[in-house]
Amino acid sequence: MFTLIVLLLALGAALYMAWNIGANDVANSMGTSVGSGALTLKGAIIVAAVFEFAGAVLVGKHVTSTIAKGIADPTLIDPNILMLGMLASLFAAGIWVTTATYFSLPVSTTHSIVGAVIGFLLLYNFSLIHWDVVWSIVASWIISPLSGLFIAYLIFLTLKVTVLSKKDPIREAKLVAPFFIFFSAVVITMSIIYKGLKNLDLNLGLSMSLMVSLLVGIIAGAVGYLFMRRYSYEYATREDKYKKLEKFFIYLQVMTAASVAFAHGANDVANAVGPLVTIVDIYNGVSLGGQTIIPLWVLALGGLGIVIGISTWGYRVIYTIGKRITEVTPTRGFSAELATAFTVLVFSKLGMPISTSHVIVGSVIGVGIARGLATVDYRVIRNIIYSWVVTLPVAMGISAGIFLLLKSIFIG
Repeated sequence: MFTLIVLLLALGAALYMAWNIGANDVANSMGTSVGSGALTLKGAIIVAAVFEFAGAVLVGKHVTSTIAKGIADPTLIDPNILMLGMLASLFAAGIWVTTATYFSLPVSTTHSIVGAVIGFLLLYNFSLIHWDVVWSIVASWIISPLSGLFIAYLIFLTLKVTVLSKKDPIREAKLVAPFFIFFSAVVITMSIIYKGLKNLDLNLGLSMSLMVSLLVGIIAGAVGYLFMRRYSYEYATREDKYKKLEKFFIYLQVMTAASVAFAHGANDVANAVGPLVTIVDIYNGVSLGGQTIIPLWVLALGGLGIVIGISTWGYRVIYTIGKRITEVTPTRGFSAELATAFTVLVFSKLGMPISTSHVIVGSVIGVGIARGLATVDYRVIRNIIYSWVVTLPVAMGISAGIFLLLKSIFIG
């Protein structure tokens, strides 16, 4: 009876955490699109819902094991204690993310769940924590925003030099854009097929995935080139020239936004279902020392929760990412989103649960720096960084408190 009650509570807690991921982290994929006007809020919700769910179900399996078992050896923890600890972690992380979303702050759900798991382990047995795994995750929290910043800076700087600074930017865009379309298509295709269809037994090797992705990229680039050759334009004023150029990049930004949504669903669904997987395994009597098999229905539950979060409360953080850090246009949003998609997918394939929030914020800052340091609102960045800093200790504290409460109720 104990395990059944905890399992039912965990199902609700995992759905609640997934809802929080959708409500807070949807800005990672759609904030710049809404901020630039490439998508309406309603359109962004629809695109995000489709691709977040697909990413969670098709690719989410790769990072779930790190959250579920990487932080400590589950075989060394009493199963009843482990169930309560994972349940406490889900509730604690969810409570903190709800609070952050209320204040429109894009916090890391990865920080939240990792901190929550560490919180209950500190009370149970400090020595069980795999600090090498924890520190590798912490390192990714530093590397990921810097990677996003650097890649976004390079992408937008390339656009600035080859297109934006030219006398006839649309003519230059006709020559340069097919290469960006090619690269975007390769990133998106790789995200879907390189080990991404493992749950459907359609896993392809690296070389085959790369060949298929390059082929899709070449076709997409060629189609884009043919389409742009037919694009006619006239300039009424100097401002009109750049308005037409930005409109030109809306299609590319929507494509990269979909890619980021897919990558985010793949990476961050682990934050909701990772602890749940451990509880399900204990309930089913599965040996915790063996290979983790993530049920498809668990990933689907996480994906569903993310979609509900997107649809109900996602708008709050979208405006912080899209409008408050720096002014975002389709060219800038495209640069930030493409950099984010590339960074998140690389780390996701390495099985490292990075913070998508950190990557997109770093990418938006990178675009802002490429335009000039004065274009970035450092007060907003300061508040975001403050929320990042307190996330880990706050999640640890809430988790420890909930764990003690659950332990006193169920075990005594």
